[in-house]
Amino acid sequence: MMEARRQFGQTHTPKEIRLNKDDKLLEIDFEDGKTFNIPAELLRVESPSAEVQGHSPEQKKLVGGRRHVNIMEISPVGNYAVALKFDDLHDSGIYTWDFLYNMGENQDAIWGDYLAAIEAAGISRDPA
Repeated sequence: MMEARRQFGQTHTPKEIRLNKDDKLLEIDFEDGKTFNIPAELLRVESPSAEVQGHSPEQKKLVGGRRHVNIMEISPVGNYAVALKFDDLHDSGIYTWDFLYNMGENQDAIWGDYLAAIEAAGISRDPA
């Protein structure tokens, strides 16, 4: 596992990943003892996919209407990430261990920035 981390530049490794479909959460226990419960909506609207992030910060897209989105499937990607398939059929993001760790550590700030951005843009979290 250490070789995979060096190879892909990962500094964090999960011990366990669970999908809590009822609460729409991805629950992740990392080897350093930290546990994060990350909402599916946040993972969807901040997807690391080019579709959402673009190819530069200026190209990032605001995604609204995902208040009720859930994760349908989690698939491993090598030893460094997972791919998530959401029930809105978005499935192109690769969520590395470090991306998920950062999302867990900073989810309050990331969530606050997202809410402020969609409000400023006049976009709703609710589906159209």
